[in-house]
Amino acid sequence: MAVFKTLLALCLSAGIKAQSSTTASSATCSSTIAPQHGQPSVAAGWNVQVVASGLTDPRGIIFDRSGNLLVVQQGYGISSLQLTNDNGACVRAQGDPRDIVVDATLNHGIELSDDGATLYASSPSAVYAWDYDGNDGGRNTSGPRTLINEMGDEDGHVTRTILLSRQVPGMLLVSRGSMSNLDPAALDIGTGVSTIKAFNISNVTDQAYKFAEEGTLMGWGLRNSVGIGEDPATGAIYSVENSVDNFQRDGENIHQNNPGEEMNFHGYLNGTEAEEQGRNYGYPTCYAAWDVDEIPNNDQIQVGTQFAIGNQNSTNNDTLCQNDRVAPRLTFAAHMAPLDIKFNTNGTAAWISFHGSWNRDVPIGYKLSVVAFENGSPTAPANSNTAAIDIMTNPDVSRCPDECFRPVGLAWDSQGRLFMSSDSTGEIYVITRDQGGSANEASPSSGLPSSATAATSPSATESTGSAAEKNGFGKASAWAELIALCMALPLM
Repeated sequence: MAVFKTLLALCLSAGIKAQSSTTASSATCSSTIAPQHGQPSVAAGWNVQVVASGLTDPRGIIFDRSGNLLVVQQGYGISSLQLTNDNGACVRAQGDPRDIVVDATLNHGIELSDDGATLYASSPSAVYAWDYDGNDGGRNTSGPRTLINEMGDEDGHVTRTILLSRQVPGMLLVSRGSMSNLDPAALDIGTGVSTIKAFNISNVTDQAYKFAEEGTLMGWGLRNSVGIGEDPATGAIYSVENSVDNFQRDGENIHQNNPGEEMNFHGYLNGTEAEEQGRNYGYPTCYAAWDVDEIPNNDQIQVGTQFAIGNQNSTNNDTLCQNDRVAPRLTFAAHMAPLDIKFNTNGTAAWISFHGSWNRDVPIGYKLSVVAFENGSPTAPANSNTAAIDIMTNPDVSRCPDECFRPVGLAWDSQGRLFMSSDSTGEIYVITRDQGGSANEASPSSGLPSSATAATSPSATESTGSAAEKNGFGKASAWAELIALCMALPLM
């Protein structure tokens, strides 16, 4: 044990030096903005800086063709940030945000047409379009046109994420969540609740689409799939779902570590057939397992296996969940709250923002992670509990949510830098590679860290739930992981 402690101390010391090296480039910037709650923990080889602060609940973000960063400030509208022309992480916002659309109903969704001339955004009830000009900081040049309506109101989950396909021009994906934690309306496909649909907005007339009645169904039984992404290599559509709170199974409350959050595959818009497309993903009766050992009456359930909530009966049981509902492609720890998923341009990585927990005694999430992809699918198996590699985390998650950044929206700029909004702190961050090169081009073979070199914090074991805690440092696998960590750290 003494040898172990000595080795651990050496590794931690090296880790602190390695982590500090990822932020050293900030000293060469002409100006810096101090993060509201201290410098994040960052994986070796990466750098994170604050680009802008003082915003009001920044959520969805996107760059226009002129390099302006458009930000949805929840409860206010859409604003534009003009950025400096610095390279790397030294980029900063110049001056105050410029109003593009002032509308307090806009709360999350934002998109731009391929030619940059049309701006799209969503309220709880509708999707709108404006003519847009990106010159001189950006401005809208028309009143709003309603493209899709009848999506609900202010009940429950009110964000309506929108994503314009880059594979199939004119197809707009829209996600609507549930109206409550356990929403019986989601049992009826006709309600449009907990559903992802696609709409051809290239031929919209004066008559707006009705969300529940029209559009191409990509999936239903999806509690609250806030993040939607399109793999650029294949056109595969993925979402990341926030699963249910206060979960009970056969009279036992197991909500601390179950059910898991989900990454779901929904098929394609380009005509490629997929058996998953348009099917039911389980909510509100079936969910993905995370901490298998805590699930009562567990019959060969693995991580990611669909299992029934509450008491099993003839219409609500594990057999139905596993045979008739679509299981997630990947599962993440319970209550991490994924809110966005953005692929890099070559389809080798999907970046995911985890907003963080509230329905858990010990906080979890509050970080930016990445999942390796190949040929339109994650490289990790469906039952993996280590697929997400942490790049940026809060150094002390026990202080969350009150004293932490909370990731929301993600966007790439033309230099391959990744930008991230934090609604709780009113900040925009930029994530870059520490030794140069495009973050967008980084892949498992050319710049993404392994799990051994990912960002760490005092609550790192929580990222894999209680299963990781049960496989603690007393086992041989921990020795191997610690040695791998030491070998991965740079020599000083």
